Amino acid sequence: MTGVADERALLLQQYAPLRRYAAVVGPWDVDPDDLVQEAMVRVLGLGQLTIHDDLGAYLRRTVLNIAASHARKAGRGKRAMGRVGPSATTANQSYPSDISELLRLPPRDRAAVFLVDVEGWTFRDLAIELGCSEQAARARVSRARRKLRDHMLADDAEVGRD
Repeated sequence: MTGVADERALLLQQYAPLRRYAAVVGPWDVDPDDLVQEAMVRVLGLGQLTIHDDLGAYLRRTVLNIAASHARKAGRGKRAMGRVGPSATTANQSYPSDISELLRLPPRDRAAVFLVDVEGWTFRDLAIELGCSEQAARARVSRARRKLRDHMLADDAEVGRD
């Protein structure tokens, strides 16, 4: 019974940081708790949690993959609705803050910006998480920040014209 208690403790320890991560990398219309729970179910289905060298990294990768899958599915649905007619795609999706700017980034870019700028990760740690070189991790964050800045400046310019 100790194994189950140990696994429960591991999951509880991972839940809060993983939920914050899921809130950032996941689509706006998917509950972060759903992403985390789906990731945990998938990981638990593979066997004991203690076989993973870094359970947090494995869970984050799983959440990111699930979020990317949801984004692909939403994109397919949006394209399908576009073929039906323009009235089907005219949903008003407004957000109360600059989070909408962050949501314009692809999930992997959002993850990189979140882990470095919010969670305080080093580029070395991010590189390990992403499975790339430290230089590639820096480049990803730099490009994501630039995209984010460009989106925000473009929106400010549009507001200024009104």
